[in-house]
Amino acid sequence: MNVPLLDLKAQYAGIKAEIEPVLREVVESQYFILGPKVQECEKAIAAYCSCARAVGVTSGTDALLVSLMAEGIGPGDEVITTPYTFFATAGSIARTGARPVFVDIDPATYNIDPARIEAKITAKTRAIMPVHLYGQMADMDPIMEMANRRGLVVIEDAAQAIGSEYKGRRAGSIGHYGCFSFFPSKNLGCFGDGGIVTTNDAARADKLAILRAHGSKPKYYHKIIGGNFRLDALQAAVVLVKLRHLDAWTLGRQANAKRYDKLFAAAGLTDKVALPRVVANRHIFNQYVLRVPRRDELQNFLKDKGIGTEVYYPVPMHLQECFAYLGHKKGDFPESEKAALETVALPVYPELADAQAAYVVDSIKEFLSA
Repeated sequence: MNVPLLDLKAQYAGIKAEIEPVLREVVESQYFILGPKVQECEKAIAAYCSCARAVGVTSGTDALLVSLMAEGIGPGDEVITTPYTFFATAGSIARTGARPVFVDIDPATYNIDPARIEAKITAKTRAIMPVHLYGQMADMDPIMEMANRRGLVVIEDAAQAIGSEYKGRRAGSIGHYGCFSFFPSKNLGCFGDGGIVTTNDAARADKLAILRAHGSKPKYYHKIIGGNFRLDALQAAVVLVKLRHLDAWTLGRQANAKRYDKLFAAAGLTDKVALPRVVANRHIFNQYVLRVPRRDELQNFLKDKGIGTEVYYPVPMHLQECFAYLGHKKGDFPESEKAALETVALPVYPELADAQAAYVVDSIKEFLSA
């Protein structure tokens, strides 16, 4: 049996009849950069995320970068974030010239541990960038309390978390900025690179819109320096179609996660593998992540069985070669390092069949019983 980590062809088959007409519409309009489709997409995403405004940009990475730029964060500044994340989080901070300051994770959720943040705040701290990893939001109330008390900006890295909720509030609606990715593998993905920034502050939204077009307003007049961060109309059109299906796809992912939980319990494996813990009240399962013994061996075993898996992420940010200048060493962030060695993501896409899920769990049982 073949069980890919993600089956985008199956997803496309279900929406092909909706997608192709809107792509033709954009092509025939010859309006490819920003324009009506992007504006429509921005309004739809803002509404979905319970935010006042949204500004479409080129990628989730650029969403983070342009949010930092909008706050004037740069050399001499510090931004607090997690070392257990995709590179774009820390990389965007470093690209501004600011210094990433890492705080270890909560081992239950893999998100930044708010209890450890206060000790890392200094006179140079300008922002906190929590990551809502795997589709579950970070513990935002204590983060916002600290930020408001200290006059800090909060930039939510919600690249994996569109539609997730924390105490009834949507990802991207709690901090000053919410940064989302439309990378094809995301729960709401486009047909290339794309992203968006949400905010409830009109002035911040206006500045983001200026920064994404080289800082010009009006055209050819530049009071600030921005970049080329404009969302393509074709990608916005794809996102608009997929957004109609997102809640149904989320229900499918949640159902698959519950099915895995039951299958692992029935197989008697819950004492051998650690299943994902749902702490926030709407986990959207961008990934279904286990902690397992002999992780690398298991991954190779499953590959031979035709089962796709992925390790998110094998090297924490503080141990990446490019961040050696920060002076960290092994042991500085033990929970992040442990997660990097023990975790593996299983297929959880909405189209996953019962037989495929059972095959995955049976194969893991076979490995652990050997």
